[in-house]
Amino acid sequence: MGWEQLRAGIRLPFDSAVTVPSLTEVELGAAHPRPVDDVQGQAHHEVVRALGEDVAAGMTVAVGAGSRGLTGRVELLRGTISGLRELGAEPFVVPAMGSHGGATADGQRAMLAKLGMTEDTLDAEVRATMETEVVAHTVDGRRLYLDAHAAGADRIMPVNRIKPHTAFKGPIESGCTKMAVVGFGKQPGAAEFHADTATGMREHLLAGIRALRDTGRLLGGVASVESAFDDVVTVRALRADDVGGAAERELTEQARALVAPLPFDDIDVLIIERGGKDISGTTLDPNVTGRFWIADMADPASPRVRSIVLLGLTEVTAGNVLGIGFVDFVPAALAEAIDWEATYVNGFTAGGSGVRRARLPMVLPDEESCIRAALSTCGRGFDVPKRVVRITSTLHLTRCWVSDALLADLPAAARIVPS
Repeated sequence: MGWEQLRAGIRLPFDSAVTVPSLTEVELGAAHPRPVDDVQGQAHHEVVRALGEDVAAGMTVAVGAGSRGLTGRVELLRGTISGLRELGAEPFVVPAMGSHGGATADGQRAMLAKLGMTEDTLDAEVRATMETEVVAHTVDGRRLYLDAHAAGADRIMPVNRIKPHTAFKGPIESGCTKMAVVGFGKQPGAAEFHADTATGMREHLLAGIRALRDTGRLLGGVASVESAFDDVVTVRALRADDVGGAAERELTEQARALVAPLPFDDIDVLIIERGGKDISGTTLDPNVTGRFWIADMADPASPRVRSIVLLGLTEVTAGNVLGIGFVDFVPAALAEAIDWEATYVNGFTAGGSGVRRARLPMVLPDEESCIRAALSTCGRGFDVPKRVVRITSTLHLTRCWVSDALLADLPAAARIVPS
């Protein structure tokens, strides 16, 4: 059966029996720290402040740019680059995103461009390659790879958002350390990292950054922290010892505290309007949905979501939907937009969890069919009020839409938005 048959319509046994509940818009009352007024200026200032003693005139620096949809990503990179130039360095940009972009140099350059990061906007050369070099080994013998352009530079410098990771828990998760150890390592570096268990990934990350620091190749990093309101609330330059050290651990705790969770313990149907690599490495963030599905890591006690519907994808994700396996129902239009080669490359690189997370959910003709299917299979009788939540995405969760069955369970900080 092809997508054409799905679009033409298939007989669904629940159409007349399921009532789609009306939803009420709710502001969740997420923490709202003061935003950084000038992200570019702050990045420049931080680089000059923190790294003045570490930069020699003429030093070449490979600055890492990733595939995530960081707030102020262009400004962060521009400020980093201009700060390095003020100190006398010669910076250039490399895509530091593991196997994303279909694991091709052109694909990674195109992903940066879709995110607004071009040579013109960044005021710096972008050098893209999938060639790598082994530059070090951890104490237990694991190889540490670097992008060939980065390996040819005097120093490397990741620029990344600090946030919880989607596949393991530890004192440092997603941020400058992970970009340095995994993102700069391209496909082989990412595969080496993700081949391990959740516990192994945590230890590999810490061992990897120690090995990289010991080579003298790491200049430092620039880290940002975002609030649930899509604001950059912290920009900090890190020296080499700070990357993977106490400073990045403190930023990780700050970022973890600012992740806005779904404010309900039990949800029958979660409807997510869009997912993508720019939102989360797994299309939708398991730190929000509660579905991690990692062999040696238990899922959190809440939220307990019975069924997930994903309605669409971001343009930037370019069909890479690693994490689509978390979803139960998608419309045919979304399924048609999937690039299976890019998804499978990313899935194989992510190891055992990636294979499971790359599975195709049930595909139905349209959005309404998906929602009705989720309502009919969530384990509650047709006449029982359903606990339904709808969100724009799992990134920057400040509001949602909920069914009447959940209104009595709203947290104290939430408020209903007047219609």
